[in-house]
Amino acid sequence: MPRRTGRSILAILAGFFAVVILSLATDLLMHAIGVIPQIGQPVTDKPLLIATGYRIIYTILGSYITARLAPYQPMLHALWGGVIGLVLGIIGAVSAWNHPAFGPHWYPIAIIVIALPCAWAGGRLWMKQVDARAATQFLNK
Repeated sequence: MPRRTGRSILAILAGFFAVVILSLATDLLMHAIGVIPQIGQPVTDKPLLIATGYRIIYTILGSYITARLAPYQPMLHALWGGVIGLVLGIIGAVSAWNHPAFGPHWYPIAIIVIALPCAWAGGRLWMKQVDARAATQFLNK
């Protein structure tokens, strides 16, 4: 059982770090090319909408990775990753709420709202692949 617990933790961490690394790298790129203002400068809706878009994609990808690496119950693992994202999103929203440089209030709310649906979507993508493989193996017997 400890081995499975360790693999579960690693699966969730792998998905989490994929989201964090991809998001930070894309944020830095967007700052470098001028799409997103430099840190400390006010941010408007358009760059935050772009950031929300790639965060949705990265969160789905991270949840897919978590589900793929999970030793059992891949959807449950993906959703646990989403819960972690939800909690961190709430902490981030509370921390940044009264800081105008973090932009309009809709953005941290959007980050909170997308956490669980994106986690589900990533887990579902993996489950569809598993189902398709099982169907193919069944038909080839």
